[in-house]
Amino acid sequence: MLSAAKQRRVIPGFGLTLGFSLLYLGFIFLIPVGGLLLYTSMMSWDDFWKAVSHPQVVASYKLSFGASLIGATINLVFGALVAWVLVRYTFPGKKIVDALVDLPFALPTAVAGIALVTLYASTGWVGRYLDIFGIKVAYSQLGVVIALTYIGLPFVVRTVQPVLEDLEAEREEASASLGASRFTTIRRVILPSLLPALLTGYALAFARAVGEYGSVVFISGNMPYRTEITPLLIVSKTEQYDYQGAAAIGAVMLVAAFLLLLLINGLQWWTQRRGW
Repeated sequence: MLSAAKQRRVIPGFGLTLGFSLLYLGFIFLIPVGGLLLYTSMMSWDDFWKAVSHPQVVASYKLSFGASLIGATINLVFGALVAWVLVRYTFPGKKIVDALVDLPFALPTAVAGIALVTLYASTGWVGRYLDIFGIKVAYSQLGVVIALTYIGLPFVVRTVQPVLEDLEAEREEASASLGASRFTTIRRVILPSLLPALLTGYALAFARAVGEYGSVVFISGNMPYRTEITPLLIVSKTEQYDYQGAAAIGAVMLVAAFLLLLLINGLQWWTQRRGW
């Protein structure tokens, strides 16, 4: 009786749940992605290469992937610090700060873009002071990086925070009592436990940034060859009824993002296997 009770599941059997999972995954992911790749495969190689290798498109690749990597790297460092402060310290307004971390999730991306322009334009609250030192944020590549950093921060914080909560402070105290320096404690005790979560948060922040549109389109200025991101270029292609060109660029973005995520997750698997 006890063993039978233990085998009971709240959700119905494996076959039913697996069927619903595959159906949901198919409608949400496999069919749209498969349709995109199928539509692209109908193009000739010359047309495909012409669409994806145009200098304007290549410039948008460099900005989208480069700014996404920079933004994710910034969030990797400062997101971990924010998570550390929220877990290990108690201070007035802590719950408010904790709630503000989720603001990029709740705030519409277009509203975030307008807010960033209001702050960082040459007449904005922050931009007017940066302009004195010749630092231009709005309508520049720096503005794109800031926007992608803003929308990616919660992914790192919320991925690392639960791991930190489960990490006993006694391990750090034991390391200090054995004579280890703070740097050694971070490198040998804390970082190995956080590394898988950090890599997961990094991958999520990067993936979110690559496809971001709303918060970037306002602050970037959308200048071809300079501040034009690839998602905007895809939208422009569709507005011009160039569906094949939009599909070709989208397919390149899809494959490139998949390969980069595969690399990051492979690195995560490798670190877990080595016990770091």
